[in-house]
Amino acid sequence: MSSASQQDIALVAALRGGDENAFMMLVERYQPAMLRIARMYVSTHAVAEDVVQDAWVGVLKGLDGFEGRSSLRTWIFRILVNTAKTRGQREARSLPFSSVWAADPDGESSVDPDRFFPLNHPLSPGAWAEPPAGWESTPEERLLSKEALTVVSRAIEALPPNQREVIRLRDVLGWPSSDVRNALDISETNQRVLLHRARAKVRRALESYLRPEKEQDT
Repeated sequence: MSSASQQDIALVAALRGGDENAFMMLVERYQPAMLRIARMYVSTHAVAEDVVQDAWVGVLKGLDGFEGRSSLRTWIFRILVNTAKTRGQREARSLPFSSVWAADPDGESSVDPDRFFPLNHPLSPGAWAEPPAGWESTPEERLLSKEALTVVSRAIEALPPNQREVIRLRDVLGWPSSDVRNALDISETNQRVLLHRARAKVRRALESYLRPEKEQDT
């Protein structure tokens, strides 16, 4: 787990001194992600907004207790998750909280089983029937085009909430693995499986987008 940076320490000092600009900068930076994560634990968007507000109050009240053993970002998100869990338990939702971040709650396959030969196949049991499409020959400008980025964005939005937030934090926002684990209070195994499943689905969406042009060129 990464410890607080000098920038974190300076920011905490500013917050302790009542610097409103420093606080608003944090709100603008983290509020959207906090709302999405809070929404996973409670029943409505309105309640999620209340959770985030309560979390910010907890941040301000807890500043004197911030010891810098984690990054400020990780510390804020841990307060959020704990606040959201408490509020969700108060709502008595039927979904067990242990399943919110479960790596494999429904026995979901990382890759569509139809892309493999059956185990009783005479020549290649269990092998790829349809391997992942290579992107080496795909023009870079097409991979980086606005249309391709839209495909990726839509694929991420369509993911289950736990997978969606892990891939957003890791691949979109660039958080290190340790920060994601500690901010979301999940195990390394859960994070690894959730990220793998999310990346596989996004890659599959990109393959579907890229394949028609490649097939026309053959």
